[in-house]
Amino acid sequence: MESQVRGGTRWKRFAVVMVPSVAATAAIGVALAQGALAASFSVSGQEFKVTADSLHGTGFAQYGAVDSGYGLDGKKTAHAVAVSSFTDATITNMCQSVVTPDVPFLGPITLRLEAGGPGHDKVQAHNLYIDVSDLQADATFNGIDIGVAAKDASKGPGMKGNGEQANPFGFAQQADSADLTGVKQTAWATTAGTFKLSGLHMSLHKGTGGPKIECY
Repeated sequence: MESQVRGGTRWKRFAVVMVPSVAATAAIGVALAQGALAASFSVSGQEFKVTADSLHGTGFAQYGAVDSGYGLDGKKTAHAVAVSSFTDATITNMCQSVVTPDVPFLGPITLRLEAGGPGHDKVQAHNLYIDVSDLQADATFNGIDIGVAAKDASKGPGMKGNGEQANPFGFAQQADSADLTGVKQTAWATTAGTFKLSGLHMSLHKGTGGPKIECY
């Protein structure tokens, strides 16, 4: 089965709108009040942007979860995310940027990281998990199953485990492979078994906005 569509995700409270190719919205039943469930790690108070010319992944799965962490004021908070996972992924011309606001005497500072660009090998990742809050791309999924229980999404690398806040019986989707082009996404966390960045370039920029400072 093959599915291709362009679009993006948007969030309303804890309702999860899944990635392009899914013609459904699923409310993931994650109860923060059910005991002291610890996330895989506490996320920072800063989302980061990622762009890529293309991403090819094998062993794809996605399910809803909640990332707990801190705001920049140190107060505890939580964020609804769609965890997109790949057993293996190759990424062309990847850019990642994050803004630190209100640096004393300097104002906002943007950290920008680039890898896998022209003249370099593609970025390679194994057992990759991306906790996404917004995604835009052209996407093609092969061998896709929509509506499986998260714990049974066996085509991907499996749920994170380590006490993450996710309902193993909630809505998930999986595919043998996924191809995304023109990727623009905002995320709270990325986890990988291995992450190989060819041609890595990290830089700091004063200010924010625009593709010359942030990735988009």
